[in-house]
Amino acid sequence: MAPHRQVDGVNRHHWWRDAVIYQVYVRSFLDSTGDGIGDLAGVRAGLPYLRKLGVDGIWLSPFYPSPQADHGYDVADYRDVDPVFGDLAEFDSLVAAARRLGIRVLLDIVPNHCSSEHPWFREALAAAPGSPERARFHFADGRGPDGAEPPNNWHAMFGGPAWTRVTEPDGRPGQWYLHMFTPEQPDWNWREAEVAADFERTLRFWLDRGVDGFRIDVAAGLFKHPELPDSPDPEADARTRDSVNPLAWNQPEVHDVWRHWRAVCEEYTARDGRERLLVGEVSVPTAREHARYVRADELHQAFFFDLLSAPWDADAFRKVISEAMQDIAGTGSTVTWVLNNHDQVRTVTRYGEPAPEGSGLGAARARAAALLMLALPGAAYIYQGEELGLPEVVDLPDDVLTDPIFRRTGSRARIRDGCRVPLPWSGQASPFGFTSGAEGTKPWLPQPEYFAEYATHRALADTRSSWHLYRDGLQLRAALDQLGDGTLRWLDTQPGVLAFARGDGLVCAVNFGTAPVPAPVSGTPLLASGPCPTGVLPGSTAAWWIDAP
Repeated sequence: MAPHRQVDGVNRHHWWRDAVIYQVYVRSFLDSTGDGIGDLAGVRAGLPYLRKLGVDGIWLSPFYPSPQADHGYDVADYRDVDPVFGDLAEFDSLVAAARRLGIRVLLDIVPNHCSSEHPWFREALAAAPGSPERARFHFADGRGPDGAEPPNNWHAMFGGPAWTRVTEPDGRPGQWYLHMFTPEQPDWNWREAEVAADFERTLRFWLDRGVDGFRIDVAAGLFKHPELPDSPDPEADARTRDSVNPLAWNQPEVHDVWRHWRAVCEEYTARDGRERLLVGEVSVPTAREHARYVRADELHQAFFFDLLSAPWDADAFRKVISEAMQDIAGTGSTVTWVLNNHDQVRTVTRYGEPAPEGSGLGAARARAAALLMLALPGAAYIYQGEELGLPEVVDLPDDVLTDPIFRRTGSRARIRDGCRVPLPWSGQASPFGFTSGAEGTKPWLPQPEYFAEYATHRALADTRSSWHLYRDGLQLRAALDQLGDGTLRWLDTQPGVLAFARGDGLVCAVNFGTAPVPAPVSGTPLLASGPCPTGVLPGSTAAWWIDAP
């Protein structure tokens, strides 16, 4: 765990300010039951591996009862465990085991929408228009003759219209309900106090079971314009229009929710001194708007996605880092860096495109980016498998794809199955130790043969592996006062090179080009993402030095 630090002469340390959290996509981490799907007992079995890696905590993807239309982000019961993942007793065992190892546990909570199988939504379908049951969601009359057209022109995040028409209890075509993702995920109406009260009960249910906080899905969502007018950008791409639709996202009322949730967490902290964390998935246009979500009485953290989306270019990286440090860290908050998650193409492939399965260049860039991220002030989140250098699986056949984006658009563009393929742990053939099932048991998504090269048992044995780079970086980050929370100072460099100083003498530099350049610091680096001779910074390489005065 990160030590207490003195920053600018003041002890500002809270564990979350510079924590490194590992995202566990539960169904793809480790299967303990032999059904080909990862589960909570599998996560518990993998905790020693994560302890050895050196992370401060884990974030668990949704494991609640769900029809799995969007792999658990369609929640039917927020206060239980889906049998496919275990039960509450197993969850309690996981939390207890994590605490013994000094690993904090964050849960994924989904407040923007639920499952169409949620009891409250089933009640809404059975109730009449204008009823209290329907008021918990966004039901509206359609436009045009007989109300046959959607109430407005909004599109869903995963393709198609954001509205579905229901059949009323008497059998007639009726109202429409809003779903900013899929029809199986109706949006809650947060203008109804009953919705807010029920989510507070959910928070307290899990806090009472010992969790250390929550990752909040779609944290800029929740509130929609009360009149549900047409979007001003009706021709926007259906996959991304919701992120630029100011009527559906980033409404000002959402901040009151985070103030209340923060007060709930502070209440628990006051009882036992153990800080609980709220980290939001906040997708907004600018770092300045992002900063509003992490004001002192709102979310502790919000993922800063601009680094993830930046092209491999020194000027682009410097720009987004500078904006984050000015607009987010400048408020007294901490930047929450991320290079990947369960919705994005894996870093090796993203940086290696258009080469298939990433490339040697993509792998080198991914290692350099990881070292850069771990040197930046603030917190960092690592998506499972990134520490192994896993590439995106780009050739999954259509008949195994499960992403609702594929089902709703018929297109493979931006589908997310390729980064969710189950982890390889050992062996030379699938299932690579992922499942304890009988011979022939298949993981829920097929693993390619080349995953054998990335299995954890090989990674741990090879000191040149990405796993060792992450482990060594995390160890130094925890040991060195210059790293973690604080500030950075940019250093002058030649074009294509990014360099900054942290604290008293630590320098991180990244060569975004392919040709070697002179190193900004003499001497042997403390740590480098690839071979780094004294005095030289090779292409697609990052390194850390202590620059003695």
